[in-house]
Amino acid sequence: MILEQIKRNGDNFSYVIADEGTGEAAIVDTSYNADEIIAFVKDRGLRARYIISTHYHSDHTAGNNEVKAALGSKIVAHRLSRINKDIGVTDGDELLIGSLNIRIMHTPGHTHDGICLLVGGAVITGDTLFIGECGRTDLPDGSPEEMFDSLFNKLMMLDDATLVYPGHDYGQKSHSTIGEEKRTNYTLKERSLEEFVKFMKEP
Repeated sequence: MILEQIKRNGDNFSYVIADEGTGEAAIVDTSYNADEIIAFVKDRGLRARYIISTHYHSDHTAGNNEVKAALGSKIVAHRLSRINKDIGVTDGDELLIGSLNIRIMHTPGHTHDGICLLVGGAVITGDTLFIGECGRTDLPDGSPEEMFDSLFNKLMMLDDATLVYPGHDYGQKSHSTIGEEKRTNYTLKERSLEEFVKFMKEP
């Protein structure tokens, strides 16, 4: 499996996931990295079937149209998402690229349409979970109650060895593991739902 993390403009991460055997690929969060994504896919001789957006915010979707036009990929987002999409997905759906299954986890909280992607022992977390942080919930469509469920009842249920690849370069390193985040991420400290909602509303 190829899992390439791309960050050339700003602090947004984009990703290219590919099955080396077949050359089929998926792009996650084109962001402001369209030129770099297109170059990587073409240089490796990959066929990008999908462009997957983890949520509708423009800093994650800015390159969608450019990449789609260049590579002929289909845009995928949660079925509730307001972005222009070819395929709508929901929790538990799977996308196949070659022999790789990308499983969709609906993780609202930062936005109502937030998804994380589980593939090959790694999870791409968009703006739900960062390294040492979690996504903010005070923007339109944000919900601390939903964020609590997404973090503690979904992501923290994954195996501790699962690699975490976030949507932004906010931490001291570019990726982590679920176990490491459990140990070191202050937003994941054990709290009741009520305590978490109060915590997320603090300045």
